[in-house]
Amino acid sequence: MEFLSFNFRNEDSETLLVHFAGSWKRGNTLPDAQEIEKQLNVGPKIKRIVFMSENLTGWDSMLLTFLIRVRALGSSNNIILQEDDLPEGVRRLLALASEVPERKGRKKETTLIPVLERIGDSAAVFWKSLLDMTDFIGEASVAFMRLVTGKARFRQSDLLLIIQQCGAQALPIVSLISILVGLILAFIGAIQLKIFGAQIYVASLVGIGMVRALAAIMTGVIMAGRTGAAFAAQLGTMQVNEEIDALKTLGISPMEFLVLPRMLALFLMMPLLSLYADLMGILGGLIVGVSMLDLNVMEYFAKTRESVHLNDFWVGLFSAAVFGVLVALAGCLRGMQSGRSAAAVGEATTSAVVTSIVSIVVAMAVITVVCHVLNV
Repeated sequence: MEFLSFNFRNEDSETLLVHFAGSWKRGNTLPDAQEIEKQLNVGPKIKRIVFMSENLTGWDSMLLTFLIRVRALGSSNNIILQEDDLPEGVRRLLALASEVPERKGRKKETTLIPVLERIGDSAAVFWKSLLDMTDFIGEASVAFMRLVTGKARFRQSDLLLIIQQCGAQALPIVSLISILVGLILAFIGAIQLKIFGAQIYVASLVGIGMVRALAAIMTGVIMAGRTGAAFAAQLGTMQVNEEIDALKTLGISPMEFLVLPRMLALFLMMPLLSLYADLMGILGGLIVGVSMLDLNVMEYFAKTRESVHLNDFWVGLFSAAVFGVLVALAGCLRGMQSGRSAAAVGEATTSAVVTSIVSIVVAMAVITVVCHVLNV
């Protein structure tokens, strides 16, 4: 087996000859490039290093690693490297290594950002996001006005397909969640009301809670995770594929062609789904009332009808319609803002769900306060 080696010889006072010999391949110990640095510090100042490889019998990346270290050493000492005698493959790889710069951002900086600077950056990002959201809502309002005047352009088949996806196809999950929410609400109320012998008021608790607020809220959360996320993913993927840019090039407004049908579909379907969720929630409370509290079915429904008023239905339906618009706007907004990569589409989808749920909670709080002030 041939072992790698190298030695030095000074051709003149300013030139250092480096002779490579043996097999420079993996499995052998890589020599230390500092040996060359020691030679540079001996005698007169070296201005040029010449590599000689006539006795080199084999090489791989091990030789390249050594030469790159010597290159760095020569660059720091302003020394010229003469590589003409190296194998052609080595010269090509060295040239390729020097032409590809280190990617920016590969090494993460660990410098700490001051607290005030981070607060300022967050405030600037929030302000920009608020402006973008306001601008998007304004464009959606203009598109809706064009719809009212009969000037909006979108395909009715798209609207019908989205209505089917938002309405009929959402019934199973809405049914399951609404029944479970009614069951939980009735069970919690039954434990407390049973202490006072007022089990019959479980019907009032479940009826008013579901009709006035919980049905609309739970339906809105379901649609945020199911439909709002789908809207963001669809529009985000269209951004990646440059389909939205193509629509703009053809003179078709993406707000009218893409956003408006989705907003209309949720605006129409959310009140109907909320009404269906009311029925399922009351049914869930009925199951607990009949099975745990020994209530009669007719008695339970009579108490529900006595407690729930028409105003409660209108408040629930209005809340559901508002939530539908908010979920559609949040999903379409994040989808239109998506970057042009798969990771950006995932981030847009997550952001759409979070924005939708936060908007639903804030809107419900505002509606509750307004209803209290108006004594509705």
